[in-house]
Amino acid sequence: MAWSTRELADMAGATVNTIRHYHRLGLLGEPERRYNGYKQYGVPHLVRLLCIRRLVELGVPLSQIDEVGAGNERLPDVLRELDGKHAASIERLQQAQAGIAEILNTGAPVDAPAGFESVASHLSEAERSMLHIWSQLYDDQAIADLRRMAEVDAEAGAAGDEINALPADADEATRQRLAERLAPTLVRNLIDYPWLSDARARLTKGEHVTRGTFIEAMAELYNPAQLDVFTRAGALARQQLRSRRPVTAGAHP
Repeated sequence: MAWSTRELADMAGATVNTIRHYHRLGLLGEPERRYNGYKQYGVPHLVRLLCIRRLVELGVPLSQIDEVGAGNERLPDVLRELDGKHAASIERLQQAQAGIAEILNTGAPVDAPAGFESVASHLSEAERSMLHIWSQLYDDQAIADLRRMAEVDAEAGAAGDEINALPADADEATRQRLAERLAPTLVRNLIDYPWLSDARARLTKGEHVTRGTFIEAMAELYNPAQLDVFTRAGALARQQLRSRRPVTAGAHP
């Protein structure tokens, strides 16, 4: 039995271009030609093509086909490496599937940061943007803590909505009032998550890169009045924390 290139492709469930590509890579030997110049493929070509396709289905890179097919002693290592990559891919797909389900269930924005779908509808565009950036700067445990903070803030109805709507020319009284409303939330977070006071152990990037990225992102995403509220609230929170600390023996207030 002999097949043309197209017939071989049909038999193997491949395409003519795929067969030509395998020829160029040296994975599939060139067949003899008929008297009219057309290629004439036989059973060995079909078997070889089917074996290549099977290895490709398993995830073996084309560059390793010959190595795996040869059955040398590196085969178990190659297969274990592939198995690890497949496991990671499956985990990513499962996370994506869970994210899609959460978005459909909660009506969250489709660009909600991973893991924050349940609270995304309570977050402003600036807050979602900052969470996306933080996910690149902090480790998984820190992001999990930020998720819990967002959940508590959403339930408590913190001053976030007012701050998000604050105009750049907001008056002094409004800024101070919002800072005073926000400060207790900051105090609670600083107590519950001490690493917020010194996040160096939670960083996935260098301190200089993290600080520069954070400052630039805040300046781009928030207006001057909002930044002023955050600064004031931070100062108030630190002051309230200091007043909570017990005075040690012999110390003077």
